[in-house]
Amino acid sequence: MGSRETKPVVASREPLFRPFTVKSLTLRNRIVMSPMGQGHAKGGIPDPNYPAYYRRRAEGEVGLIISGATAVPHPSAHMDLNEPHFHGDEPLAGWKRAIDEVHAAGGKMIPQLWHSGLHGLAHVPPTWDLHGPSGVWFPGPQADGSAGPSELRGEPMTQAEIEAIVEAFGRAAETARCLGFDGVEVHAGHGFLIDQFFWDRTNLRTDCYGGTLRDRTRFAVEILQEIRRRVGPEFPIFMRISQFKMMDYTARLADTPQHLAEFLEPLADAGVDLFDCSLRRFQQPAFDGSRLNLAGWVKKLTGKPTLCCGGVGLGAGSVDFGDPDAYNATASASLSELDSLCEMLERGDFDLVSLARAILGDAAWPAKVRQGREHELKPFTADLMMSLS
Repeated sequence: MGSRETKPVVASREPLFRPFTVKSLTLRNRIVMSPMGQGHAKGGIPDPNYPAYYRRRAEGEVGLIISGATAVPHPSAHMDLNEPHFHGDEPLAGWKRAIDEVHAAGGKMIPQLWHSGLHGLAHVPPTWDLHGPSGVWFPGPQADGSAGPSELRGEPMTQAEIEAIVEAFGRAAETARCLGFDGVEVHAGHGFLIDQFFWDRTNLRTDCYGGTLRDRTRFAVEILQEIRRRVGPEFPIFMRISQFKMMDYTARLADTPQHLAEFLEPLADAGVDLFDCSLRRFQQPAFDGSRLNLAGWVKKLTGKPTLCCGGVGLGAGSVDFGDPDAYNATASASLSELDSLCEMLERGDFDLVSLARAILGDAAWPAKVRQGREHELKPFTADLMMSLS
């Protein structure tokens, strides 16, 4: 059989299809499947359909797949009873099948390692102890996107509890390397445990884990150092960060580039190889008077490569995921803003681009864009958010 002829890549979109290397990881293009959790892991065991779900994205030419958040080996790491674990014989066997399927299709994949802390999105009342830097929590978001009144959900973490969770992250990362994953991502955004240490409204500590924003990175720094100790110098470590929280879309960690630099420096020094900068819209500047978004500023300030996300590939019907109805909204596939995104990529504002709902809508999004088959792109529909299709 002869090979099917494909159109050359549209010149303005060529930056998306350049190879990229960080440490031991080389990607065929700059397109990443954003980490998304579908809640198909009863008792922490990944659904048997996960391997095929991820393989379809690898076959669709996604350069890198980042798993949805998966709980490190600590009793309170998971957010509810249907989020996957990254520990235990059955969950790890499921993850092994997933990475083997992705590699068989020519793809690359890293797990997103996670501890939910005091996060309040659990589908059932937790029957396990909750852990947070100060025990302070903010339910929300409210109608305007801000957090509700504070409440207490436990005692401040002890030094022993901090050390146990640091060790758990290190053990999970070492497990990822042993299973054959191509790196790891540490989830340090969206108001989960590490981000609860970053945020001055949830971290009221007066010891070495509290204080200034730089001081509040100490917990994350210790996690990164432990991971690096266990995986060696060439295994890539990504870290996801965000200004906003899932319970407060108006929150900001840093109000100026100088403040952001104080936050980033210890993390970069501790071992982050690439920052995954979570944005609600990729066009959103991080600070007044600058065209750079958060990913652009993080790269400028650290010299580290960055990953940018936020509404890529979505058109009419798309809504900002700060809106509580966002995940239930149909969004048409659209490349209307892709040229602008590629211009930012070509300028070097950031290095990788991740797609979330667009890649749920069409597993072959990268291949279709590369081949000029834009008219074949499928839309995102609400049922896909909780499916493994």
